[in-house]
Amino acid sequence: MCRFIETIQLKDGVFKRLPFHQARLEKTMSEFFPNNEFISLEKYLKTIHYPSQGLFKCRVVYDTVIREMEITAYIRRQIQSLRIIQSDIQQLNYKSENRTDYEQVFAKRGNCDEIIICKNGLLTDTSFSNIALYDGISWYTPKHPLIYGVNRAELINLGLLTEIDIKMTDLLNFKRIRLFNAMIEFGEIELDINKIVC
Repeated sequence: MCRFIETIQLKDGVFKRLPFHQARLEKTMSEFFPNNEFISLEKYLKTIHYPSQGLFKCRVVYDTVIREMEITAYIRRQIQSLRIIQSDIQQLNYKSENRTDYEQVFAKRGNCDEIIICKNGLLTDTSFSNIALYDGISWYTPKHPLIYGVNRAELINLGLLTEIDIKMTDLLNFKRIRLFNAMIEFGEIELDINKIVC
């Protein structure tokens, strides 16, 4: 049976973006377990003990029910350089527990800290985050990411990001790039566009 994950940010005793995590979980369960009742993340998290101070990663593994839950202190990775890697990695509306495809493509980063995956000529995501690019006026995110992240969903919902197709050749039109996910807030990792190796 397939198992899926939700990685939820726990900051100072508050679970962030829980409605977006719940929406993705329900979409996943509807596709894979249509005859099962939806798991309620909010209800489950109310039953556990968790830290009230600091930044933590809450990793929930589930299928028809929650199978595992782990809370660990979070330390953000240092990213100073990015390499674009061509891949036909599968686009998903959910987060699978199996990350073999991402690990294989990440191994091709060479001397760079992280990768940007290019699929069918379009930029998608890094191995662990969504991306957004800045043209000097607005921030844009790939229209067809590999993972539809909860932070991405919230930023689009707030009108802070616009979805567009971004080709490798379009990089010349941008000045900055940001990496973000459920654990990394928008703006915490930002690089000059010249830190991308094609």
